[in-house]
Parts: sequence; structure tokens; C-alpha cells
Amino acid sequence: MRNIRLTLAYDGTDYVGWQKQPNGRSVQSTVESAVAQLTGEPAKLIAAGRTDAGVHALGQVANFRTNASLSCDNIRTGLQHFVPADISIRAVEDVPLDFHATYSAKQKRYRYVIHNSAITHPFLRMYAWRLTGELDAGAMHAAGGVLVGRHDFRSFESHFPNKATSVRTVSELTVRRSHIWPLAGIGQPQALPPPSSDQGEFVVLDIVADGFLYNMVRAIVGTLIKVGRGQWTAADVGRILEQQDRAGAGETAPAHGLYLVCVDYDEE
Repeated sequence: MRNIRLTLAYDGTDYVGWQKQPNGRSVQSTVESAVAQLTGEPAKLIAAGRTDAGVHALGQVANFRTNASLSCDNIRTGLQHFVPADISIRAVEDVPLDFHATYSAKQKRYRYVIHNSAITHPFLRMYAWRLTGELDAGAMHAAGGVLVGRHDFRSFESHFPNKATSVRTVSELTVRRSHIWPLAGIGQPQALPPPSSDQGEFVVLDIVADGFLYNMVRAIVGTLIKVGRGQWTAADVGRILEQQDRAGAGETAPAHGLYLVCVDYDEE
């Protein structure tokens, strides 16, 4: 018996999310079908995180067990043959049997992309949240710093409670402008201008944490947008965090601006 780890990228536009759902096509069911066609065995994929409908991924990680003797290179090319063009099998590795894509993960990086421009762009409409009007990315970055550390994030969780606890540790939260499409370097998630840059039409939020609550990143984005527009301050963000009431935070940003960039494990 082998344990196979996959690294996947996908365009979430036409999916109901990662997890199997009765109301439409999921990424999980699509890749599981490809595994079954390739190996002749039923497959159950375990993922690092359950991305929601419309959310994209650059570095989703999943694993499954198989008795197939195919090489990792042949598994990768074979799976790519069976999945649609909006899913990419980026890497395939043999891993120890105790590896679990969810429970072995140490932290995840998400990125949210805002196209802050008065001019529409037809190729960005499903891959960035377009907002007109000036946004102060520096103020958003400073206010985001309030959320770094170990906190109860229930103010940024939809449909509380969804987990046993709403306490998470955020190790990084940056907001910066970029004059380039911030996903061009798929293997280099840090390749952006420094946070102090006031250049460029993209406002990009990066957040790294040991776990995320339902809609947590999108609620944080919606809250920091209020700061960027001058309606709230960093002190207001601190107050919202302490109130532990979702109704006090900003709107839930649209799904199509959000990307699961990568997942970190101990061996990395």
C-alpha cells in the first residue's frame, strides 16, 4: 500500500468547492474520478483545506492510498490526462503512510487579490475583486497587524460555531500594492513589492495561519476594505476582534478573489 501526495492548482470558477456536494461538481469528486480511472481502484482524497465555491488554488495538497505500481511521474501525467483543463496536477510524491494532508499541515498561506481600478479588465473579472475608489493599502496593512498573533477569530467566522474552537494563530498578514498581476510567479508567492509601496492597481492581502475558519479570510478582507476607505481605523479592527461578533465586522468579500497559495508541512 502506498500513500500518494498531490499538489494541485485549480480554477474554482465552475466548481461548488473542494468538497463533494449534492448540488454540483466539486474538485474532490473530479480528481477522485481521475484517480479511479487511472488506477482501477476507488479513491478517497484527503485535502489540506476545503476551499469554497469559486475559490481558487495554486498549491492545494491532497493525499490518497493506492496499490498501483505506477511511478509518480506516470501518476502525474495520467491524472492530468483525466482531469479537465481547469485543474493542474503540479506534483506527485510518495509519502509515509501516516501523512495526512489535513492533520499534518502546519500552516497555510492564502492570498486575496483586489483590482483597484476604475477600468474593467475582461480577463480579471473571475480572478480578482474589482473595487473603484481609492484604497489606502498602507492603512490596511497597519490595521491587519492587529490580527497577527493568537486570537479568537469568531468575529470573522460565518455561521459560528463551525469548529470546536475559533482560536487560530496568524503568523503573517500583509497588505500591499502591486503593479504586476500578483499570481504570475506561481512558485514564488512572496515575489511582490514591499508593503510600503503605493504603486500599482492591485491591492494584495497575504495571510498565513495554522488554520482558518469558514469565510475567515474573506471577512478580514471586507473589514480591512473599510479601513482602506477611511471609514474604520486599526483601533476599530481591534475592537471588532474583541467583540467576538460577526455582525460588527465588514462584509464577506467575494470568493473569486481568494487563492490557497500553499500549505507547509514539517519536512519543508
